[in-house]
Amino acid sequence: MKTELTALGITNPSTIHHNLTAGRLVEEAVRKGEAHLSRHGALIANTGKYTGRSPNDKFTVKDGETADTVWWGKVNRPIEADVFDKLLEKTVAYYNTRPEIFVQDCYAGTDPEFRLPVRIINECAWHNLFARNMFVRIDDKELEGFNPGFTVIHAPFNEAAGAEDGVNSEAYVLVNFAKKLVLIGGTKYAGEIKKSIFSVMNYLLPGKGVLPMHCSSNIGKDGDSALFFGLSGTGKTTLSADPHRNLIGDDEHGWSDAGVFNFEGGCYAKVINLSAEAEPEIYKTTQMFGTVLENVVYDERTREINLDDGSLTENTRASYPIEFIPNFEPSGRGGNPKNVVFLTCDAFGVLPPISKLTPEQAQYHFISGYTAKVAGTERGVKEPSATFSACFGAPFMPRHPGVYARLLAEKLQKNGATTWLLNTGWAGGEYGVGERMKIKHTRAMLNAALEGKLDNAEFKKHPVFGFEYAASCPDVPAEVMDPRESWSDKAAYDAKAKHLGELFRENFKQFEDGVSDAVKNAGPQG
Repeated sequence: MKTELTALGITNPSTIHHNLTAGRLVEEAVRKGEAHLSRHGALIANTGKYTGRSPNDKFTVKDGETADTVWWGKVNRPIEADVFDKLLEKTVAYYNTRPEIFVQDCYAGTDPEFRLPVRIINECAWHNLFARNMFVRIDDKELEGFNPGFTVIHAPFNEAAGAEDGVNSEAYVLVNFAKKLVLIGGTKYAGEIKKSIFSVMNYLLPGKGVLPMHCSSNIGKDGDSALFFGLSGTGKTTLSADPHRNLIGDDEHGWSDAGVFNFEGGCYAKVINLSAEAEPEIYKTTQMFGTVLENVVYDERTREINLDDGSLTENTRASYPIEFIPNFEPSGRGGNPKNVVFLTCDAFGVLPPISKLTPEQAQYHFISGYTAKVAGTERGVKEPSATFSACFGAPFMPRHPGVYARLLAEKLQKNGATTWLLNTGWAGGEYGVGERMKIKHTRAMLNAALEGKLDNAEFKKHPVFGFEYAASCPDVPAEVMDPRESWSDKAAYDAKAKHLGELFRENFKQFEDGVSDAVKNAGPQG
Protein backbone atom coordinates (compact mmCIF):
# COMPACT_ATOMS: atom_id res chain seq x y z
CA MET A 1 0.00 0.00 0.00
CA LYS A 2 2.86 2.40 0.78
CA THR A 3 4.13 2.02 -2.79
CA GLU A 4 0.72 2.91 -4.25
CA LEU A 5 0.45 6.01 -2.03
CA THR A 6 3.99 7.05 -2.91
CA ALA A 7 2.96 7.02 -6.58
CA LEU A 8 0.39 9.69 -5.65
CA GLY A 9 3.05 11.71 -3.83
CA ILE A 10 1.85 10.73 -0.33
CA THR A 11 5.09 9.63 1.31
CA ASN A 12 5.15 10.84 4.92
CA PRO A 13 2.43 9.11 7.00
CA SER A 14 3.98 6.72 9.51
CA THR A 15 0.77 4.71 9.92
CA ILE A 16 -1.46 3.53 7.09
CA HIS A 17 -4.72 1.87 8.18
CA HIS A 18 -5.75 -0.28 5.20
CA ASN A 19 -9.25 -1.76 4.96
CA LEU A 20 -9.98 -1.77 8.67
CA THR A 21 -13.18 -3.46 9.80
CA ALA A 22 -16.14 -1.42 11.03
CA GLY A 23 -15.27 -2.19 14.66
CA ARG A 24 -11.68 -1.03 14.26
CA LEU A 25 -12.74 2.16 12.51
CA VAL A 26 -15.24 2.97 15.28
CA GLU A 27 -12.48 2.48 17.85
CA GLU A 28 -10.12 4.76 15.92
CA ALA A 29 -12.78 7.47 15.46
CA VAL A 30 -13.51 7.51 19.18
CA ARG A 31 -9.81 7.34 20.12
CA LYS A 32 -9.04 10.35 17.94
CA GLY A 33 -12.05 12.33 19.22
CA GLU A 34 -13.60 12.55 15.75
CA ALA A 35 -16.97 11.15 16.77
CA HIS A 36 -18.96 9.78 19.71
CA LEU A 37 -20.89 6.61 20.39
CA SER A 38 -24.61 6.87 20.98
CA ARG A 39 -26.28 4.92 23.76
CA HIS A 40 -27.18 2.12 21.35
CA GLY A 41 -23.84 1.96 19.53
CA ALA A 42 -24.16 4.13 16.42
CA LEU A 43 -21.30 6.54 15.72
CA ILE A 44 -22.28 10.23 15.80
CA ALA A 45 -20.24 12.71 13.75
CA ASN A 46 -20.63 16.44 13.18
CA THR A 47 -19.80 17.87 9.75
CA GLY A 48 -19.50 21.49 10.86
CA LYS A 49 -20.24 24.26 8.37
CA TYR A 50 -21.14 21.98 5.48
CA THR A 51 -24.20 19.88 6.33
CA GLY A 52 -24.98 19.00 2.72
CA ARG A 53 -23.42 18.88 -0.71
CA SER A 54 -21.82 22.04 -2.05
CA PRO A 55 -22.78 22.07 -5.76
CA ASN A 56 -21.14 25.43 -6.46
CA ASP A 57 -17.81 23.97 -5.40
CA LYS A 58 -17.87 20.93 -7.70
CA PHE A 59 -15.82 21.07 -10.92
CA THR A 60 -14.77 18.69 -13.70
CA VAL A 61 -11.48 19.02 -15.57
CA LYS A 62 -12.15 20.05 -19.16
CA ASP A 63 -9.71 18.25 -21.44
CA GLY A 64 -9.51 16.54 -24.80
CA GLU A 65 -11.92 13.79 -23.79
CA THR A 66 -14.47 15.66 -21.70
CA ALA A 67 -14.65 18.85 -23.79
CA ASP A 68 -17.24 17.37 -26.15
CA THR A 69 -18.80 14.68 -23.94
CA VAL A 70 -19.72 16.57 -20.75
CA TRP A 71 -22.82 18.79 -20.83
CA TRP A 72 -21.21 21.96 -19.49
CA GLY A 73 -23.30 24.50 -17.60
CA LYS A 74 -24.49 25.30 -14.09
CA VAL A 75 -24.31 21.66 -13.00
CA ASN A 76 -21.11 20.60 -14.75
CA ARG A 77 -18.63 23.41 -14.21
CA PRO A 78 -15.28 23.23 -16.03
CA ILE A 79 -11.80 23.87 -14.66
CA GLU A 80 -8.46 23.69 -16.41
CA ALA A 81 -6.04 20.85 -15.77
CA ASP A 82 -3.43 23.18 -14.26
CA VAL A 83 -5.94 24.35 -11.62
CA PHE A 84 -6.56 20.72 -10.69
CA ASP A 85 -2.83 19.98 -10.59
CA LYS A 86 -2.13 22.88 -8.21
CA LEU A 87 -4.86 21.73 -5.81
CA LEU A 88 -3.63 18.15 -6.11
CA GLU A 89 -0.17 19.34 -5.12
CA LYS A 90 -1.67 21.29 -2.21
CA THR A 91 -3.76 18.30 -1.08
CA VAL A 92 -0.83 15.87 -1.26
CA ALA A 93 1.39 18.33 0.63
CA TYR A 94 -1.27 18.53 3.32
CA TYR A 95 -1.45 14.72 3.57
CA ASN A 96 2.31 14.63 4.02
CA THR A 97 1.80 16.50 7.30
CA ARG A 98 -0.56 13.79 8.60
CA PRO A 99 0.95 11.07 10.83
CA GLU A 100 -1.70 8.48 9.96
CA ILE A 101 -4.22 7.92 7.17
CA PHE A 102 -7.05 5.52 6.40
CA VAL A 103 -7.46 3.71 3.09
CA GLN A 104 -10.51 1.70 2.01
CA ASP A 105 -10.46 -0.36 -1.19
CA CYS A 106 -13.92 -1.22 -2.46
CA TYR A 107 -16.14 -1.35 -5.53
CA ALA A 108 -18.84 0.85 -7.00
CA GLY A 109 -21.25 -1.65 -8.53
CA THR A 110 -22.38 -5.17 -7.61
CA ASP A 111 -22.10 -6.46 -11.21
CA PRO A 112 -18.54 -7.81 -11.73
CA GLU A 113 -18.67 -6.86 -15.41
CA PHE A 114 -19.32 -3.17 -14.81
CA ARG A 115 -18.11 -2.47 -11.28
CA LEU A 116 -15.51 0.23 -10.73
CA PRO A 117 -12.64 -0.51 -8.30
CA VAL A 118 -12.39 2.53 -6.03
CA ARG A 119 -9.77 3.54 -3.47
CA ILE A 120 -10.87 6.02 -0.80
CA ILE A 121 -8.15 7.88 1.13
CA ASN A 122 -9.23 9.67 4.32
CA GLU A 123 -7.57 11.43 7.22
CA CYS A 124 -10.57 10.66 9.47
CA ALA A 125 -11.58 7.18 10.57
CA TRP A 126 -15.29 8.02 10.54
CA HIS A 127 -15.16 9.09 6.89
CA ASN A 128 -13.41 5.80 6.10
CA LEU A 129 -16.22 3.94 7.91
CA PHE A 130 -18.73 5.90 5.83
CA ALA A 131 -16.94 4.77 2.65
CA ARG A 132 -16.89 1.18 3.93
CA ASN A 133 -20.63 1.35 4.57
CA MET A 134 -21.58 2.96 1.28
CA PHE A 135 -19.48 1.10 -1.28
CA VAL A 136 -19.41 -2.60 -2.07
CA ARG A 137 -17.10 -4.28 0.41
CA ILE A 138 -14.53 -6.78 -0.86
CA ASP A 139 -13.04 -9.96 0.53
CA ASP A 140 -9.46 -9.96 1.77
CA LYS A 141 -8.50 -12.35 -1.03
CA GLU A 142 -9.64 -9.74 -3.57
CA LEU A 143 -7.15 -7.22 -2.18
CA GLU A 144 -4.31 -9.02 -3.91
CA GLY A 145 -3.73 -7.26 -7.19
CA PHE A 146 -6.44 -4.67 -6.48
CA ASN A 147 -6.01 -1.87 -9.00
CA PRO A 148 -8.22 1.18 -8.45
CA GLY A 149 -10.07 2.50 -11.46
CA PHE A 150 -10.61 5.75 -9.54
CA THR A 151 -9.11 7.18 -6.37
CA VAL A 152 -10.72 9.68 -4.00
CA ILE A 153 -8.44 11.81 -1.83
CA HIS A 154 -10.50 13.43 0.90
CA ALA A 155 -8.89 16.21 2.94
CA PRO A 156 -11.75 17.86 4.88
CA PHE A 157 -9.49 20.14 6.92
CA ASN A 158 -7.43 21.31 3.96
CA GLU A 159 -9.07 24.49 2.74
CA ALA A 160 -8.63 26.07 -0.67
CA ALA A 161 -7.91 29.78 -1.05
CA GLY A 162 -10.99 30.40 -3.17
CA ALA A 163 -10.35 32.39 -6.35
CA GLU A 164 -6.63 32.34 -5.68
CA ASP A 165 -6.76 28.56 -6.17
CA GLY A 166 -9.17 28.84 -9.11
CA VAL A 167 -12.27 27.71 -7.17
CA ASN A 168 -15.20 29.41 -5.44
CA SER A 169 -14.53 28.92 -1.74
CA GLU A 170 -12.54 26.93 0.78
CA ALA A 171 -14.40 23.78 -0.28
CA TYR A 172 -13.56 21.91 -3.48
CA VAL A 173 -14.82 18.75 -5.19
CA LEU A 174 -12.78 18.14 -8.34
CA VAL A 175 -13.09 15.27 -10.83
CA ASN A 176 -10.31 14.44 -13.28
CA PHE A 177 -11.20 11.63 -15.69
CA ALA A 178 -7.78 11.59 -17.35
CA LYS A 179 -5.99 11.05 -14.03
CA LYS A 180 -8.84 8.96 -12.54
CA LEU A 181 -8.79 11.12 -9.45
CA VAL A 182 -11.33 12.91 -7.25
CA LEU A 183 -10.12 15.60 -4.85
CA ILE A 184 -12.37 16.69 -1.99
CA GLY A 185 -11.27 19.33 0.49
CA GLY A 186 -12.59 21.93 2.87
CA THR A 187 -15.81 20.03 3.70
CA LYS A 188 -16.51 17.25 6.19
CA TYR A 189 -19.87 16.33 4.65
CA ALA A 190 -19.43 12.63 3.84
CA GLY A 191 -22.04 12.60 1.07
CA GLU A 192 -19.52 14.28 -1.25
CA ILE A 193 -17.51 11.03 -1.28
CA LYS A 194 -20.30 8.81 -2.55
CA LYS A 195 -21.87 11.34 -4.90
CA SER A 196 -18.56 12.11 -6.61
CA ILE A 197 -18.15 8.44 -7.52
CA PHE A 198 -21.83 8.29 -8.56
CA SER A 199 -21.08 11.11 -11.01
CA VAL A 200 -18.06 9.19 -12.30
CA MET A 201 -20.20 6.10 -12.89
CA ASN A 202 -22.82 8.24 -14.63
CA TYR A 203 -20.15 9.43 -17.04
CA LEU A 204 -18.44 6.09 -17.72
CA LEU A 205 -21.33 3.64 -18.03
CA PRO A 206 -23.31 5.04 -21.00
CA GLY A 207 -20.29 4.29 -23.20
CA LYS A 208 -20.69 0.63 -22.21
CA GLY A 209 -24.39 0.53 -23.02
CA VAL A 210 -25.39 0.72 -19.35
CA LEU A 211 -27.95 3.24 -18.08
CA PRO A 212 -26.87 4.77 -14.74
CA MET A 213 -29.85 5.81 -12.64
CA HIS A 214 -30.65 7.85 -9.54
CA CYS A 215 -33.41 5.55 -8.34
CA SER A 216 -34.37 2.84 -5.89
CA SER A 217 -35.09 -0.73 -6.92
CA ASN A 218 -36.74 -3.82 -5.49
CA ILE A 219 -37.55 -7.33 -6.62
CA GLY A 220 -40.55 -9.63 -6.10
CA LYS A 221 -40.68 -13.30 -5.25
CA ASP A 222 -40.98 -14.18 -8.95
CA GLY A 223 -37.83 -12.25 -9.83
CA ASP A 224 -39.73 -9.24 -11.19
CA SER A 225 -37.63 -6.17 -10.48
CA ALA A 226 -38.97 -2.61 -10.52
CA LEU A 227 -37.39 0.84 -10.58
CA PHE A 228 -38.54 3.91 -8.65
CA PHE A 229 -37.42 7.38 -9.71
CA GLY A 230 -38.39 10.45 -7.71
CA LEU A 231 -37.10 13.61 -6.11
CA SER A 232 -37.07 14.20 -2.36
CA GLY A 233 -40.53 14.02 -0.77
CA THR A 234 -42.18 11.96 -3.51
CA GLY A 235 -42.21 8.69 -1.56
CA LYS A 236 -39.36 6.86 -3.31
CA THR A 237 -37.91 5.30 -0.16
CA THR A 238 -41.28 4.51 1.39
CA LEU A 239 -42.80 2.90 -1.70
CA SER A 240 -39.74 0.88 -2.68
CA ALA A 241 -39.52 -0.50 0.88
CA ASP A 242 -42.13 -3.22 0.56
CA PRO A 243 -42.25 -6.14 3.03
CA HIS A 244 -43.28 -8.44 0.17
CA ARG A 245 -40.36 -7.45 -2.08
CA ASN A 246 -36.59 -7.45 -1.47
CA LEU A 247 -34.69 -4.16 -1.63
CA ILE A 248 -31.94 -4.16 -4.27
CA GLY A 249 -30.89 -0.62 -3.35
CA ASP A 250 -32.32 2.74 -2.35
CA ASP A 251 -30.39 5.30 -4.39
CA GLU A 252 -28.04 4.45 -7.28
CA HIS A 253 -28.27 1.69 -9.90
CA GLY A 254 -27.19 0.61 -13.36
CA TRP A 255 -29.33 -1.12 -15.99
CA SER A 256 -27.34 -3.38 -18.30
CA ASP A 257 -28.49 -6.02 -20.79
CA ALA A 258 -28.39 -8.53 -17.91
CA GLY A 259 -30.61 -6.44 -15.63
CA VAL A 260 -30.37 -4.04 -12.70
CA PHE A 261 -27.44 -3.76 -10.28
CA ASN A 262 -26.85 -1.60 -7.24
CA PHE A 263 -23.88 0.77 -7.25
CA GLU A 264 -23.66 0.69 -3.47
CA GLY A 265 -23.26 -1.66 -0.54
CA GLY A 266 -25.18 0.54 1.85
CA CYS A 267 -27.83 3.20 2.36
CA TYR A 268 -27.60 6.92 3.17
CA ALA A 269 -30.99 7.73 4.64
CA LYS A 270 -32.33 11.07 5.73
CA VAL A 271 -33.44 10.62 9.36
CA ILE A 272 -34.96 13.93 10.46
CA ASN A 273 -38.26 13.19 12.23
CA LEU A 274 -37.84 9.48 11.50
CA SER A 275 -40.29 7.40 13.51
CA ALA A 276 -40.26 3.77 14.59
CA GLU A 277 -43.91 3.44 13.57
CA ALA A 278 -43.70 4.84 10.03
CA GLU A 279 -40.34 3.38 8.96
CA PRO A 280 -39.32 0.73 11.51
CA GLU A 281 -36.54 -0.85 9.44
CA ILE A 282 -34.67 2.41 8.85
CA TYR A 283 -35.33 3.59 12.41
CA LYS A 284 -33.73 0.43 13.78
CA THR A 285 -30.50 1.14 11.89
CA THR A 286 -30.04 4.38 13.85
CA GLN A 287 -29.50 2.23 16.94
CA MET A 288 -27.05 -0.27 15.43
CA PHE A 289 -23.29 -0.54 15.86
CA GLY A 290 -21.60 0.31 12.55
CA THR A 291 -24.10 3.00 11.54
CA VAL A 292 -22.74 6.52 11.09
CA LEU A 293 -25.09 9.32 12.13
CA GLU A 294 -24.33 12.73 10.63
CA ASN A 295 -25.33 15.87 12.54
CA VAL A 296 -27.86 14.05 14.71
CA VAL A 297 -28.38 15.84 18.02
CA TYR A 298 -27.77 13.77 21.16
CA ASP A 299 -27.72 14.17 24.94
CA GLU A 300 -24.07 14.37 25.99
CA ARG A 301 -24.80 12.72 29.34
CA THR A 302 -27.14 9.87 28.37
CA ARG A 303 -25.98 9.57 24.73
CA GLU A 304 -29.63 9.34 23.65
CA ILE A 305 -30.17 10.60 20.09
CA ASN A 306 -33.00 12.97 19.15
CA LEU A 307 -34.09 12.45 15.56
CA ASP A 308 -36.70 15.23 15.82
CA ASP A 309 -34.10 17.93 16.52
CA GLY A 310 -33.11 19.76 13.34
CA SER A 311 -31.14 22.51 15.06
CA LEU A 312 -27.89 21.50 13.34
CA THR A 313 -29.54 20.79 9.99
CA GLU A 314 -32.70 19.32 8.52
CA ASN A 315 -30.40 17.10 6.47
CA THR A 316 -29.52 14.66 9.25
CA ARG A 317 -28.31 11.36 7.81
CA ALA A 318 -27.61 7.72 8.66
CA SER A 319 -25.08 5.67 6.71
CA TYR A 320 -25.32 1.89 7.18
CA PRO A 321 -24.61 -1.35 5.30
CA ILE A 322 -27.58 -2.52 3.26
CA GLU A 323 -27.67 -5.80 5.19
CA PHE A 324 -28.95 -3.81 8.19
CA ILE A 325 -32.30 -3.79 6.31
CA PRO A 326 -34.06 -7.16 6.91
CA ASN A 327 -35.44 -7.78 3.39
CA PHE A 328 -32.39 -6.73 1.35
CA GLU A 329 -31.41 -8.59 -1.82
CA PRO A 330 -27.98 -10.16 -1.00
CA SER A 331 -26.76 -10.14 -4.60
CA GLY A 332 -27.51 -6.46 -5.08
CA ARG A 333 -28.86 -7.41 -8.50
CA GLY A 334 -32.11 -8.13 -10.29
CA GLY A 335 -33.33 -9.06 -13.76
CA ASN A 336 -34.53 -6.61 -16.39
CA PRO A 337 -37.38 -4.58 -14.89
CA LYS A 338 -40.87 -4.94 -16.29
CA ASN A 339 -42.09 -1.78 -14.54
CA VAL A 340 -40.47 1.64 -14.22
CA VAL A 341 -42.18 4.11 -11.89
CA PHE A 342 -41.72 7.88 -11.99
CA LEU A 343 -42.90 9.37 -8.69
CA THR A 344 -44.07 12.95 -8.42
CA CYS A 345 -45.70 14.85 -5.60
CA ASP A 346 -47.86 17.30 -7.55
CA ALA A 347 -48.92 19.99 -5.09
CA PHE A 348 -50.86 21.69 -7.92
CA GLY A 349 -53.37 18.82 -7.84
CA VAL A 350 -53.30 18.46 -11.64
CA LEU A 351 -51.66 15.14 -12.49
CA PRO A 352 -53.73 11.93 -12.33
CA PRO A 353 -52.96 9.41 -9.57
CA ILE A 354 -51.48 6.90 -12.04
CA SER A 355 -50.76 7.21 -15.76
CA LYS A 356 -49.13 5.02 -18.38
CA LEU A 357 -46.46 6.64 -20.57
CA THR A 358 -45.42 5.87 -24.14
CA PRO A 359 -41.65 5.48 -24.75
CA GLU A 360 -41.50 9.08 -26.02
CA GLN A 361 -43.49 10.38 -23.05
CA ALA A 362 -41.24 8.37 -20.74
CA GLN A 363 -38.19 10.14 -22.17
CA TYR A 364 -39.86 13.54 -21.87
CA HIS A 365 -40.86 13.06 -18.23
CA PHE A 366 -37.54 11.41 -17.38
CA ILE A 367 -35.68 14.44 -18.68
CA SER A 368 -38.12 16.79 -16.94
CA GLY A 369 -37.83 15.10 -13.52
CA TYR A 370 -40.81 16.97 -12.09
CA THR A 371 -42.28 17.39 -8.66
CA ALA A 372 -43.99 20.33 -6.94
CA LYS A 373 -43.31 21.43 -3.41
CA VAL A 374 -44.94 23.79 -0.98
CA ALA A 375 -42.73 26.73 -0.04
CA GLY A 376 -43.07 26.33 3.72
CA THR A 377 -39.81 28.02 4.66
CA GLU A 378 -41.14 31.55 4.21
CA ARG A 379 -43.99 32.89 6.31
CA GLY A 380 -47.25 33.35 4.41
CA VAL A 381 -46.07 31.55 1.27
CA LYS A 382 -48.42 28.66 0.52
CA GLU A 383 -48.37 28.52 -3.27
CA PRO A 384 -46.90 25.33 -4.75
CA SER A 385 -43.68 25.73 -6.69
CA ALA A 386 -42.56 23.46 -9.53
CA THR A 387 -39.21 21.68 -9.22
CA PHE A 388 -37.47 20.06 -12.19
CA SER A 389 -34.32 17.96 -11.97
CA ALA A 390 -33.22 16.25 -15.19
CA CYS A 391 -33.19 12.44 -14.99
CA PHE A 392 -34.36 12.82 -11.38
CA GLY A 393 -30.75 13.59 -10.45
CA ALA A 394 -29.40 16.56 -12.41
CA PRO A 395 -26.49 17.34 -10.03
CA PHE A 396 -24.91 13.96 -10.76
CA MET A 397 -25.37 13.66 -14.53
CA PRO A 398 -22.25 14.75 -16.47
CA ARG A 399 -23.67 14.04 -19.94
CA HIS A 400 -26.60 15.65 -21.73
CA PRO A 401 -29.90 14.33 -20.29
CA GLY A 402 -30.84 13.19 -23.79
CA VAL A 403 -28.05 10.58 -23.63
CA TYR A 404 -29.62 8.96 -20.58
CA ALA A 405 -33.14 9.31 -21.96
CA ARG A 406 -32.23 7.49 -25.19
CA LEU A 407 -30.66 4.68 -23.20
CA LEU A 408 -33.81 4.45 -21.09
CA ALA A 409 -35.99 4.22 -24.19
CA GLU A 410 -33.80 1.45 -25.61
CA LYS A 411 -34.03 -0.54 -22.38
CA LEU A 412 -37.80 -0.06 -22.15
CA GLN A 413 -38.38 -1.17 -25.73
CA LYS A 414 -35.99 -4.11 -25.62
CA ASN A 415 -37.51 -5.53 -22.44
CA GLY A 416 -41.15 -4.59 -23.01
CA ALA A 417 -41.21 -2.61 -19.77
CA THR A 418 -44.07 -0.30 -18.83
CA THR A 419 -43.46 3.20 -17.51
CA TRP A 420 -45.86 4.62 -14.95
CA LEU A 421 -46.23 8.17 -13.65
CA LEU A 422 -47.47 7.90 -10.06
CA ASN A 423 -48.67 11.08 -8.36
CA THR A 424 -48.32 11.01 -4.58
CA GLY A 425 -49.41 14.65 -4.27
CA TRP A 426 -52.78 16.37 -4.08
CA ALA A 427 -56.24 15.65 -5.47
CA GLY A 428 -59.49 17.61 -5.37
CA GLY A 429 -57.61 20.91 -5.58
CA GLU A 430 -54.11 22.23 -5.11
CA TYR A 431 -52.34 22.40 -1.77
CA GLY A 432 -54.53 24.28 0.71
CA VAL A 433 -57.75 23.24 -1.05
CA GLY A 434 -57.49 19.57 -1.91
CA GLU A 435 -56.11 16.65 0.07
CA ARG A 436 -52.93 14.64 -0.23
CA MET A 437 -53.28 11.17 -1.73
CA LYS A 438 -53.75 8.53 0.95
CA ILE A 439 -50.75 6.24 1.15
CA LYS A 440 -53.01 3.17 1.14
CA HIS A 441 -54.49 4.29 -2.20
CA THR A 442 -51.05 5.01 -3.67
CA ARG A 443 -49.80 1.62 -2.48
CA ALA A 444 -52.87 -0.07 -3.99
CA MET A 445 -52.26 1.60 -7.37
CA LEU A 446 -48.58 0.70 -7.29
CA ASN A 447 -49.31 -2.92 -6.44
CA ALA A 448 -51.94 -3.09 -9.18
CA ALA A 449 -49.40 -1.81 -11.71
CA LEU A 450 -46.64 -4.21 -10.59
CA GLU A 451 -49.02 -7.20 -10.48
CA GLY A 452 -50.55 -6.55 -13.91
CA LYS A 453 -53.99 -5.72 -12.53
CA LEU A 454 -54.15 -2.51 -14.61
CA ASP A 455 -53.50 -4.30 -17.90
CA ASN A 456 -57.21 -4.50 -18.70
CA ALA A 457 -58.32 -1.34 -16.89
CA GLU A 458 -60.03 1.55 -18.68
CA PHE A 459 -57.69 4.43 -19.50
CA LYS A 460 -58.53 8.01 -20.48
CA LYS A 461 -56.39 10.56 -22.31
CA HIS A 462 -55.41 13.67 -20.36
CA PRO A 463 -56.48 16.79 -22.30
CA VAL A 464 -53.30 18.76 -21.56
CA PHE A 465 -50.52 16.24 -20.95
CA GLY A 466 -51.66 13.70 -23.54
CA PHE A 467 -50.83 10.55 -21.59
CA GLU A 468 -53.33 7.83 -20.70
CA TYR A 469 -54.42 7.59 -17.06
CA ALA A 470 -56.22 4.77 -15.29
CA ALA A 471 -59.92 5.46 -14.72
CA SER A 472 -60.28 2.72 -12.13
CA CYS A 473 -58.14 0.59 -9.83
CA PRO A 474 -58.90 -2.20 -7.35
CA ASP A 475 -59.25 -0.96 -3.74
CA VAL A 476 -59.27 2.71 -4.80
CA PRO A 477 -62.47 4.82 -4.88
CA ALA A 478 -63.47 5.82 -8.41
CA GLU A 479 -63.68 9.52 -7.51
CA VAL A 480 -59.97 9.52 -6.67
CA MET A 481 -58.85 8.34 -10.10
CA ASP A 482 -59.96 11.27 -12.28
CA PRO A 483 -58.13 14.49 -11.35
CA ARG A 484 -60.56 16.89 -13.03
CA GLU A 485 -63.64 15.21 -11.60
CA SER A 486 -62.15 15.39 -8.10
CA TRP A 487 -62.14 19.21 -8.32
CA SER A 488 -65.41 20.97 -7.48
CA ASP A 489 -64.39 23.90 -9.71
CA LYS A 490 -63.72 22.36 -13.14
CA ALA A 491 -62.72 25.66 -14.74
CA ALA A 492 -60.14 26.20 -12.01
CA TYR A 493 -58.71 22.75 -12.73
CA ASP A 494 -58.46 23.47 -16.46
CA ALA A 495 -56.63 26.72 -15.79
CA LYS A 496 -54.22 25.10 -13.35
CA ALA A 497 -53.54 22.23 -15.77
CA LYS A 498 -52.68 24.69 -18.56
CA HIS A 499 -50.43 26.62 -16.16
CA LEU A 500 -48.53 23.47 -15.18
CA GLY A 501 -48.23 22.45 -18.82
CA GLU A 502 -46.61 25.79 -19.62
CA LEU A 503 -44.11 25.31 -16.78
CA PHE A 504 -43.15 21.97 -18.32
CA ARG A 505 -42.71 23.45 -21.79
CA GLU A 506 -40.65 26.36 -20.53
CA ASN A 507 -38.34 24.05 -18.56
CA PHE A 508 -37.88 21.65 -21.48
CA LYS A 509 -36.58 24.32 -23.87
CA GLN A 510 -33.04 23.88 -22.49
CA PHE A 511 -33.01 20.22 -23.58
CA GLU A 512 -34.56 20.48 -27.05
CA ASP A 513 -31.28 20.51 -28.96
CA GLY A 514 -30.36 17.10 -27.57
CA VAL A 515 -33.57 15.14 -28.19
CA SER A 516 -35.64 13.96 -31.16
CA ASP A 517 -38.73 15.77 -32.40
CA ALA A 518 -40.85 12.85 -31.17
CA VAL A 519 -39.62 13.36 -27.61
CA LYS A 520 -39.92 17.13 -27.87
CA ASN A 521 -43.56 16.74 -28.89
CA ALA A 522 -44.38 14.20 -26.18
CA GLY A 523 -44.99 16.85 -23.55
CA PRO A 524 -48.09 18.92 -22.77
CA GLN A 525 -49.69 20.49 -25.84
CA GLY A 526 -51.89 23.21 -24.42
